[in-house]
Amino acid sequence: MIIKVLLLLVFFSVMLYIGFMCRKNSTDVHGFVLGGRAVGPWVTAFAYGTSYFSAVIFVGYAGQFGWKYGIASTWVGIGNALIGSLLAWVILGRRTRIMTQHLDSATMPQFFAARFGGRSLKIAASVITFIFLIPYTASLYNGLSRLFGMAFNIDYSICVIVMAVLTGVYVIAGGYMATAINDFIQGIIMLFGIAAVVLSVLHSQGGFLAALDALARVSDESVSTTPGVFASFFGPDPLNLLGVVILTSLGTWGLPQMVQKFYAIKSERSISKGTIVSTFFAFVVAGGCYFLGGFGRLFSDKVDIAADGYDSIVPTMLSGLPDILIAVVVVLVLSASMSTLSSLVLTSSSTLTLDLLKGHVYKDMDEKKQLFIMRCLIVVFVGISVVIAIIQYKRNVTFIAQLMGVSWGALAGAFLAPFLYGLYWRKTSKAGVWCSFVFSTVVMLANMMVRPMFPTLLQSPINAGAFCMIAGLVIVPVVSLFTKKPAQELVDGAFACYDKEVLVHQSTSLSDDSDE
Repeated sequence: MIIKVLLLLVFFSVMLYIGFMCRKNSTDVHGFVLGGRAVGPWVTAFAYGTSYFSAVIFVGYAGQFGWKYGIASTWVGIGNALIGSLLAWVILGRRTRIMTQHLDSATMPQFFAARFGGRSLKIAASVITFIFLIPYTASLYNGLSRLFGMAFNIDYSICVIVMAVLTGVYVIAGGYMATAINDFIQGIIMLFGIAAVVLSVLHSQGGFLAALDALARVSDESVSTTPGVFASFFGPDPLNLLGVVILTSLGTWGLPQMVQKFYAIKSERSISKGTIVSTFFAFVVAGGCYFLGGFGRLFSDKVDIAADGYDSIVPTMLSGLPDILIAVVVVLVLSASMSTLSSLVLTSSSTLTLDLLKGHVYKDMDEKKQLFIMRCLIVVFVGISVVIAIIQYKRNVTFIAQLMGVSWGALAGAFLAPFLYGLYWRKTSKAGVWCSFVFSTVVMLANMMVRPMFPTLLQSPINAGAFCMIAGLVIVPVVSLFTKKPAQELVDGAFACYDKEVLVHQSTSLSDDSDE
């Protein structure tokens, strides 16, 4: 117990120290929200990864999908690394950094307004962000109750409040830079923690080959009659597994708190290095989480899914580990949750302040007032997420849990296609953007409220969210081709940033001169 408490005290002390040390970088809006657009590759890559993977992944998704799909759930982690990290950086990274700086946009709603024209898109995107980020923020606390109960026997409410207060303090003090540096430290903890936990759990089952052999002997006729299906390449349900891969991988391309990391990156070299680091991070953390969860059925004699739910699987797998490793796991899950929480509340507060309040509620808002309001809203958002999390836990409010599941699909479904086409395609129209916003929001809310009326495959919020993302990629160009074309002056002004000539070192680009 002493080791566990000391580790937590050191962890919290470092987080707070960094928050207060970064106050000098958060004296204006761009410094507070984007770190002055001067964040290096390692810090940006870890900030991206730690915002991506939270306790929801480690405790909830790893246990749930590992139980459903067996070792094949590792494909989710591989998809997160290749699609959610590698391709996201390659396709979005450079263009996002260039165009958002050119359009002077610090948030995704500001980008939509500047790129497509008009305040209505900015307001709509702000409302969608506000509605769906809050329940998503509350979901980050899921899984902490069982882990803290196992390690400390502390009431869940206390865990949630302490975590939220400490996160709020360092975000309010240091803004984006404090969040990014803390994410870097938390990311290192996650890397080593995941590796240690996976090796220890497999060792407890006699090693990898013995664990895989035991998993091949597990049968569940309610899922599949195929022998050894939980140790197979694609598992018992490849189609639904594909839906999980698409939602959790492609979804990052449209989530405001993820894309905003590209706004702040420092240079071309930072993008190149960040791509490699971020992909490696995702392979280890996401791949390790889902790989570990794939062996959950080996602990079926200790788990009661009907009574305790999927969140009980991973804590049960970890309960037999040495105390020092359990302490590492607690710090690991705290790191994952606090890093994502800090990113979400910063995104929510900046969006509400810069895109809804500024120029609409308050006509004249100077830098000092903007910073003050953003810091106040961080307190409000953290408080709301804590209340929602505690109400859900104490009263088992399933409506809130359903809304959390819908959040990712609604946000990514609404924003992914308009943002991607906005960076690359000159003919993207405002009507196409509106159709994407409305379609995904309506479909995901309907999925939550009248789920039985959906086709069987789309009754799952995960599959419905994946469907919205892919549908948006079709809807935006089709609608754009048959509706009013965007103003040429607006388009030329936005894409002018790509035509600007810059001088680079030859190590970055080969010269056109020939030796012949």
